[in-house]
Amino acid sequence: MSYRVCFVCTGNICRSPMAESVFRARVREAGLGDLVEVDSAGTGGWHEGDGADPRTVAVLEEAGYDSAHTARQFQPSWFSRLDLVIALDIGHLRALRRLALTQEDAAKVRLLRSYDAAAGDDLDVPDPYYGGLEGFEECLEMVEAASEGLLAAVREQVEGRAA
Repeated sequence: MSYRVCFVCTGNICRSPMAESVFRARVREAGLGDLVEVDSAGTGGWHEGDGADPRTVAVLEEAGYDSAHTARQFQPSWFSRLDLVIALDIGHLRALRRLALTQEDAAKVRLLRSYDAAAGDDLDVPDPYYGGLEGFEECLEMVEAASEGLLAAVREQVEGRAA
């Protein structure tokens, strides 16, 4: 059975698809592609069916990542099939925990930057939507930095299942 991770931001067109793409690449590089499923969603449905923001696509492609994406809204029923729900900022964390049907579901929600030891107390990945390309580049740097720690945590869980 696969270990399932879902990244969540507001509209699922900027931060969460970026995190999904980067983490999926890390999972493949680590040889865990058959054991870990990665996807993303938004807390709202404003962009459902849309592709990622063109600036997200440009930054991902420039860095060598896959940019294929279709936005969707997170559904509370998904908690039962997910192992980890990764919020991109504290607002998403709170929204997701409110959607959780059980304490067990709420415990699955974590902030992405909590996996980056260098992040300190600032655990939000800022929303780049209303800014320029540099905000998207900064977002990618934060996502990449946190992905290493997240990969280590997921690897530990996956290996624990296999034991």
